[in-house]
Amino acid sequence: MADLEHFRAETHAWLEANCPASMRTPMVEEEVVWGGRNQKFVNPDSKVWLERMVEKGWTAPAWPKEYGGGGLSKAEAIVLDQEMKRINARSPLASFGIWMLGPVLLEYANEEQKKKFLPDIVAGKTRWCQGYSEPGAGSDLAALQTKCEDKGDHWLINGSKIWTSYANHADWIFCLVRTDFTKKHEGISFVLFDMTTPGVETRPILLISGSSPFCETFFTDVKIPKDQLVGTPGKGWDIAKRLLQYERQNISATGFGADRNSGPTLADIAKKYVGTKDGAIADGDLRARVTKSMMYEQAFMLTIQRNTELAKAGADVGPATSIIKYAAAKMNQTKTELQVEAMGHQGLGWEGEGFKPGEIMSTRAMLRAKGNSIEGGTSEVNLNVVAKRVLGLRDHQ
Repeated sequence: MADLEHFRAETHAWLEANCPASMRTPMVEEEVVWGGRNQKFVNPDSKVWLERMVEKGWTAPAWPKEYGGGGLSKAEAIVLDQEMKRINARSPLASFGIWMLGPVLLEYANEEQKKKFLPDIVAGKTRWCQGYSEPGAGSDLAALQTKCEDKGDHWLINGSKIWTSYANHADWIFCLVRTDFTKKHEGISFVLFDMTTPGVETRPILLISGSSPFCETFFTDVKIPKDQLVGTPGKGWDIAKRLLQYERQNISATGFGADRNSGPTLADIAKKYVGTKDGAIADGDLRARVTKSMMYEQAFMLTIQRNTELAKAGADVGPATSIIKYAAAKMNQTKTELQVEAMGHQGLGWEGEGFKPGEIMSTRAMLRAKGNSIEGGTSEVNLNVVAKRVLGLRDHQ
């Protein structure tokens, strides 16, 4: 315990000395650092903060030092997280590599693959995207048809993916492919390849919110080295399931942005547009629903904190990620709908005069939230996971 308190004191002192002042403010979307070959730093302090954290290995604090990580114990990683929150420090790097790919590489990759990919993930040198869903394989992911043929000295990939987040900005992709068409789950493999490989094409998808974070991704005679298949051919489904747990855990941990406490609260917005009575939201029915939403969000974030600490302590929180993912989607959809409702006709703006930027953003956020119950595993699929793996209910016969 004394050693842990000593580590806390050292960590607190280092963060105070090394975290720039602007990195202790709420994150804004345009300053999120995704890393990769084409990273541009809107705020110069973001680059400084990233470099300092990378030097310590604290972008992935619990990963082994030999792969660029911090080598911290689970208890030390919790302390670091607590001390960063104490000074409101921003995360130095947003990375699918850290959130999803890295943990499964540590578990399933061979030593050569770990040394090749993990240090660049920690350093933010590679931006990754995920090639899972296909036009005919969404909720039933194991029905994927992207073909991966063994050509002796290389793999040849043909097919397509959809809803590939930020594929048009990514350097590399971790991708599920089919190496055996005679089996379903047992015919799936897990491969990694560069997005600049000839035959790879991405097309952004315009969403109802007006943004295009997702892409269609096409593979036409894409050749990749044999050593970029992780694990054993035909055994990629185990890796895929494990990675989905990390994905849902990450999505849920942020509550689709609920952890970014920037700007006015839902109650502040309601008071501004609806008015107040005795200091409270004037409309009683709206006041009750806003209060319920804010209480739900607070309880949700406390649950996330407990779940995170359990995970860092070594507990199996796999099935719990499905509960939290479902709750996060419902929470964010309710919150954004209430915000638009409170704004009245000012919450229906799309562009042009008469609407403030925050009002337009609220409209788009509400529309964007509709996808929360689909991405990262649909709410229906997550409820099935909860029914089977948490409640122990039997499949319908």
